[in-house]
Amino acid sequence: MGGYIAFEILRQAPERVDRLALLDTSARPDTPEQTRRRNDLIALARSGRLDDVADLLFPLLVHQSRHGDAGARELVRRMADETGPEAFVRQQQAIIGRPDSRPGLGAIACPTLVLVGDGDELTPPALSAEIAAGIPGARLVEVAGSGHLSTLDQPEQVTRALVEWLQA
Repeated sequence: MGGYIAFEILRQAPERVDRLALLDTSARPDTPEQTRRRNDLIALARSGRLDDVADLLFPLLVHQSRHGDAGARELVRRMADETGPEAFVRQQQAIIGRPDSRPGLGAIACPTLVLVGDGDELTPPALSAEIAAGIPGARLVEVAGSGHLSTLDQPEQVTRALVEWLQA
């Protein structure tokens, strides 16, 4: 959700943003199919089945090489538990209602890093390339061996990219 929040801040107060890092996100609004899927997940969460939500999302969140990683699966479940069903529902509803941020990309004037996992199934690399192409001077980094949770899948590569960008 961080990228969606960043886009909203840029709409409301762009002068307050000095640098921008967008990790595994999209500037597009939800498609009808994405909204249907989110509504199904909301229904599961509301019915007390948040663990099922985490299990359904897991293969979309981590790189395919980690689909059998019990530790990563447990971490995703723990993240869901710590978020809780009410917050999860609010997050999904906010994501469903987000506006199209593509028209404002050209107005972003601060140094921008756009980072994406090469195996991100929720927000595929093409969506990050679209963002980077729309922001003047943006730097695009594709992280090998990473899914949507790039900071979980490849923390060293993500940290290195962020440090290099901050020092540039």
